[in-house]
Amino acid sequence: MRTFFSSTFIKKETLKEAGIEHPIKLEYYKIINEDEMIKQEKAKFGINIVKTEYQKDEIKVENEKIQYLSNDEKKVEEILNLLKENEVTPIGVSDVLNDVSQKMILL
Repeated sequence: MRTFFSSTFIKKETLKEAGIEHPIKLEYYKIINEDEMIKQEKAKFGINIVKTEYQKDEIKVENEKIQYLSNDEKKVEEILNLLKENEVTPIGVSDVLNDVSQKMILL
């Protein structure tokens, strides 16, 4: 099951610097894996990021889902907040999660 967590539009200044003139919305969802999946000893929570580009003649949607991220709901929500604050897109989420997991190991 997927539940809405938060959304944001990428800042106009950021888009302008990248040469993009159309709005881009990012939506962040928390995935709650059903009991069947938990019995298979996989993580209970995951994330889903949806990027929607409102171009002049079309709407482009891109998404990335990480189904099994953690059994700790608070950590998943912290990660979702971090992703939102940094306007992380679906294409960049894997790199960010790798960095976050490395920092968690070091602490």
